[in-house]
Amino acid sequence: MNSSSSAITDITNAIASQNPFDRPLVVRSQDVWGKGFPDVPSLNAQVSDTIFEAIEKVRLGQRHIFGVTITAEKGLGKSHLISRIRHRLQADGTALFVYMSECADLNRIKTEFLRNLANSLKQIGSQGVSQWRELATALINEAFNKNHTPQQLVNQFPGALAKNPRVVDILRDKILSIKPDIENPDILTAIIWTLSPDSGHESFAINWLSGRNLPQSKADEMGLANPSNQDKEAESFTTIRQILDLIGRYKPIVICFDELDVPECNEAGFTKAQVVAGIAKDLYNSIKSGVLLTAMYAETWVHQVKVLSYAEAVVDRIGEKVLELKYLNSDDVVTLVSTWLKDFYDQKGLTPPHLVYPFDEDKLRELGKERPIVRRVLKWCAENFKVPTEPQPQILSKNPVESAYIKEFEGLASTIQDYMDNKVVLSDSLWLGFSALIGETIEKFKIEDITEITVKAADRGYIDFKIVGKDNGKTVKIGVAVLQESGGMFVQATLKRLIDYKKFDLTRGCLVRSKQVNKGATKAQEYLSQLLSPKLGGEWVLLKSEDIKPLLAIILVFYAREDYELSEEEILDFIFVNKIAVDNYLIREILSDPSGQVPQDAINEETEGSNVTRTEITNTVSVGADDLFQG
Repeated sequence: MNSSSSAITDITNAIASQNPFDRPLVVRSQDVWGKGFPDVPSLNAQVSDTIFEAIEKVRLGQRHIFGVTITAEKGLGKSHLISRIRHRLQADGTALFVYMSECADLNRIKTEFLRNLANSLKQIGSQGVSQWRELATALINEAFNKNHTPQQLVNQFPGALAKNPRVVDILRDKILSIKPDIENPDILTAIIWTLSPDSGHESFAINWLSGRNLPQSKADEMGLANPSNQDKEAESFTTIRQILDLIGRYKPIVICFDELDVPECNEAGFTKAQVVAGIAKDLYNSIKSGVLLTAMYAETWVHQVKVLSYAEAVVDRIGEKVLELKYLNSDDVVTLVSTWLKDFYDQKGLTPPHLVYPFDEDKLRELGKERPIVRRVLKWCAENFKVPTEPQPQILSKNPVESAYIKEFEGLASTIQDYMDNKVVLSDSLWLGFSALIGETIEKFKIEDITEITVKAADRGYIDFKIVGKDNGKTVKIGVAVLQESGGMFVQATLKRLIDYKKFDLTRGCLVRSKQVNKGATKAQEYLSQLLSPKLGGEWVLLKSEDIKPLLAIILVFYAREDYELSEEEILDFIFVNKIAVDNYLIREILSDPSGQVPQDAINEETEGSNVTRTEITNTVSVGADDLFQG
């Protein structure tokens, strides 16, 4: 007994009020970036130490690139280990960190990776600002031989911009003077704009860096040329390569690929692990300074990656070192449980009688003899967390879907904006909601089926799905198109197809969108008017983050259902019982009688951010970029 332990009544009350083990034990992206679960550094320390040694060799110039693959069975802690690496790098600043676990479209892996790259660099780095701002500061400091912190430049940015609206161009040109081999100067321009404390500037810059089109007025204001969209995949990889090249001149980058063990395949029949292995090979050949880290099941590595026709080229690069995570032993189990309990008691301001209280250390060591996985130990703890001296009433376990749903819903508090332009995830979330309602009648509409629309290649990717049902006894077929693109050509192309009821076998078109359609896009406006006309009877349902959030949370659970050990039936039943779909505003609006109106609250991207225009810039007296460093 610890003589300085807290009163047993206080500890008993704490145990009765909260079970720290009773939560979803799946590591998701928010856990990798945020606080996540308590880390146990001794678990698989040899593996993480090997990875840190590889990063150090790259940092010191002994190697320019290193490829490491982690293999482990389900629940052994691959993602926990990646979280450890992220948090160490955030603390010591030896490398920038990129994490990719979600891939909405395996057919466009380069476009998906660019989006994940931009979103990862948006996360806070070692200097208390985004990794984009760290990079921008390093580039400017090198060009001007200065030693400013990112926050200093952020603080001085508005004053410098007010003195000279061309300051971003001047900074870019100065960087180009010492880095003349940069292919696309616009990438530098966008990176510098991330220093603006104006959230509009920063957001638009990161959107552009992720490969998205900006409203033309914003692109003109910020001096950025919108992507051509003619070959999105090739253009995305060119941007990826140039961004990684800029980072490599500053410090190493660690790129982690996770959650590869899923059954989904692309149109060519390749699994997610095989598709990611392909782009990892290409990245290995392009990165000047970094470590590539992939994590997967051992059987995925053997039966999917190593059987590729170009397996030798892949293995030689991403599998320079293949590190296997081990099952726990008795000491590991005690250390794992005591670390979780210390985190719990520290939060409560309590000192337990011994390190694993209320558990018995001998029982934990017996559990360790079975060589368990981390998840099994933590589940055992959740089921047995009670004061040992008092009989406890039997408590029914929470619905496993509920726990996962709450975790994903809470995680969206900081990540939802990353999904608001992701067409695939948004449309999937609506699809899942409607799928749980087949056979139900909502807004006088009886849902009979949710189907994909069979189209030729030229029409693919515009209309997301079709809802088939009866409205007052009449067959209705609603084509739903989620359209968050800013670029006029894609908007025009989508609306053109959404009004072609005969070609796509529709009786009604439904546009789901949060943004206004550019008034200068004449053709798009013409098609929109036709959609909303009484003749076609189409609808524009306004997309708002608060309305889509419950559906996003449940689709993220659905994506990770194998990790959460849930079935599709359990998830669909949870959606139905908890009325996640039936009470959802978007679901009901899509099914309700069309209003034929343009939503008044649609976001006007043209007016977000600064009002400085290129015309004003040309009429401004030039002020040197050194003004940015005054004060």
